[in-house]
Amino acid sequence: MTTLLQQAKDGIQDIIAIRRDIHAHPELGFEETRTSALIKRKLLEWGIQVESEIGKTGIVGTIVGNRPGNTAIGLRADMDALALTEGNGLEHASQHPGRMHACGHDGHTAMLLGAARLLARNPDFAGTVHLIFQPAEEGRGGALAMLEDGLFTRFPCERIYGMHSYPPLQAGTFGTRPQVLMAASGRWKVKFSGTGGHGGASPHLATDLTIVQANFIQGLQTVVAREIPPLDTAIISVGYVHGGDPNAMNVMPAEVFVAGTMRAFSAEIQALLERRITELANVHAKLIGATAQVECWWNAIPVDNDSKATEVAVEAARMVVPPEKVNGEMRPVTAGEDFSFMLKARPGAFMFIGNGRSAGDGGGDLHMPNYDFNDDVLHYGIAYWLAVVQQELGEPK
Repeated sequence: MTTLLQQAKDGIQDIIAIRRDIHAHPELGFEETRTSALIKRKLLEWGIQVESEIGKTGIVGTIVGNRPGNTAIGLRADMDALALTEGNGLEHASQHPGRMHACGHDGHTAMLLGAARLLARNPDFAGTVHLIFQPAEEGRGGALAMLEDGLFTRFPCERIYGMHSYPPLQAGTFGTRPQVLMAASGRWKVKFSGTGGHGGASPHLATDLTIVQANFIQGLQTVVAREIPPLDTAIISVGYVHGGDPNAMNVMPAEVFVAGTMRAFSAEIQALLERRITELANVHAKLIGATAQVECWWNAIPVDNDSKATEVAVEAARMVVPPEKVNGEMRPVTAGEDFSFMLKARPGAFMFIGNGRSAGDGGGDLHMPNYDFNDDVLHYGIAYWLAVVQQELGEPK
């Protein structure tokens, strides 16, 4: 236990510097050119074979162990940032307004790089490790892009592993579960169209789309409450409403836009949510002679951990921290993650690493303007990756 953590602390200040550099220069999905170049440069510097531009901006590094063995595994980290303006006053805060590493992907990348450096220095394992640096996890389809670019054909993996920062867990702890860990994550948008009109002189001649959107939003709240079986879980949330112009407040808009997110843990509930969002939009529009254009899509399916791989992941975490610091039976969470598509293609497991919460700069939750990855957990993540390799490739298979 202590040995892996001590190994992971070797050169940790360099890994912290890399993490903070990535944080200061966030890039959105499929735009991670600087981040990819940094990763490629470091991997080559450490003597690791690298292939780039996989799924547009993705990188895969490959390390072959110095003991005979045919097993190959994949370790995956995501690289992209969010379209969010940072609220921290940190020295390494984002230098680009409107872009921020608010989900910990800078830390994920740094932890995998830290493990890569140590594995390359001492490849005392039997088999092959593929280091997968994925672009565009935040809703832009990075996992699918890598898969469509032949990820597992070009880099065969018998099992794959992913890891994510999780503020609700204390630093120095881990959590996962077999089977479904995270929800399918979907998005929807509706465009209501009507005549518009003069809100003061002739409102009676207009199709009032503000009423349509208000009734539609109210109707959405009944779907989960009254149409989802009580023991199932689903979420529909509105995140965007737009119509009209603040410089023309007496004009009733001819178009109103409403959009949001949806979550579910099964294909049946996913289909129900899509159907009811579409039906409600059309019904409420038709009531006053308006029209609705509806689009629904899923950027992640449920994260479904393979039971055997989960056992490996839990045992690996217990090599890093005491057993009581590893929760192998976490309750599922309604967050989404497109690593789910890789898990559909290959068996594997996704692990949460505790990030902890703190007040002020560097505190906060994921997707919040005051979030910052906790550098004090970098060595735990690096040690976890080393432990996964030991668990999977410690002996020839």
